[in-house]
Amino acid sequence: MPRLLVILFSVLFAFSAQAASLINDTETERLLTELVAPLGRAADISDGRLKVHIINSDDFNAFVMGGEDVYLYTGLLTQIRSASALQAVVAHELGHTLGGHMAHMSARMEAELKRAMLIQALGVGLMVAGGNPSLGAGVLAGSGGVAQQSMLAFTRDEERIADDMGFNLLVQAKLDPAGFVSVLEQMGEMTSVLESKVNPNRINHPLTAERLNTINEKVKKLDKSYVAKNAPTAQQNKEFALVQAKLIGYLDGADRVRALYPDTDKSDAALYARAIARMQAGNLQDARTGVMTLIARNPKNPYFYELLGDIDYQMGHYDDSVDAYEKSLDLQGNAPQIETALALVLTERNKPGDKERAVELCKRSLLTQPAPLTYWVLARAYQDGRADWARAEYYHLIGDKKNTKKYARLAQKKLDKNMPEYIKAGDLIK
Repeated sequence: MPRLLVILFSVLFAFSAQAASLINDTETERLLTELVAPLGRAADISDGRLKVHIINSDDFNAFVMGGEDVYLYTGLLTQIRSASALQAVVAHELGHTLGGHMAHMSARMEAELKRAMLIQALGVGLMVAGGNPSLGAGVLAGSGGVAQQSMLAFTRDEERIADDMGFNLLVQAKLDPAGFVSVLEQMGEMTSVLESKVNPNRINHPLTAERLNTINEKVKKLDKSYVAKNAPTAQQNKEFALVQAKLIGYLDGADRVRALYPDTDKSDAALYARAIARMQAGNLQDARTGVMTLIARNPKNPYFYELLGDIDYQMGHYDDSVDAYEKSLDLQGNAPQIETALALVLTERNKPGDKERAVELCKRSLLTQPAPLTYWVLARAYQDGRADWARAEYYHLIGDKKNTKKYARLAQKKLDKNMPEYIKAGDLIK
């Protein structure tokens, strides 16, 4: 089995982005985008502008940046109990955005810093005026604590407002408010022991029990005619279970997969998680058997063919892998990660016409989603100076300035000055 390229397959699923590890996966991103779309419309965000990003972290967490970029942690995605509960989390985070909380937080922090400095100045003044250093020492020591307490109270209020606005947004989007109750109940189970031991004035969130009581009251006050007509469909719930299984299969250990999806579980989600975990462990034949069962049950699911392509590639069955990826693309359409995976196998198989097809696939993938691995595969597919340009782009995306300039200069030495890649290489040298 070609070990280097097997390792690179993991890059298709996850890549490093600055300090965080972001996951790219067509199946996961498309479903999550569908699930948050009603919230985006309710928040007057144009269709297609609310983007989902997945952070590889065990934290049960999420946040929104810039009003249109939703970041979801894998710890949240793999542990949350339903798609409706996930929508409630996103609604809460959008509540922060709608409330302008990030801007308010920045202004408040600046105000509290000034306040702390004034108190410190008062403390120093007392020391000087009284001629006794101990006279102002208590005031000086307490200045930071006053600012901290004020900020904690401020953030607790912001969380209450975000819950309120998030709940209203959820209702406006005609989603299931029970999802909000569900996620707070789950958080309560996770934090109740800790919260029972802390001073509620010393934390930056209201106690979960308080938040749950508030949301339950809001649910009771809903008009009895309310219908959650945009709540996740049965198909979306099934797809969410598959996405959770996929993430667990790739990111968690075999022990957790066995615990959550024992062999007695014959559901599609269980077969999916076990097949992925077995592929990860090198048990390729059993993994393939599981995937073939999934395909027999679901012949139009493009992502099962994608997984079959992964497994066949690792088994060295390049023709079968190409067929599986082609079938996946036929069913799915535009899918950058699958296009890159197919291009990678084609460069490895290297039959007549394979590298030309790989170039075509990489270019199509890059139009949708520029990614380091796609440029790396493109460099393998090209036979001239454009390969050096593609390597330069690869190093540019991973932040390696030295190699970016090295390969950009090599590209310019080999390419005609009128070629687009020559010009792009020049942009990388600047």
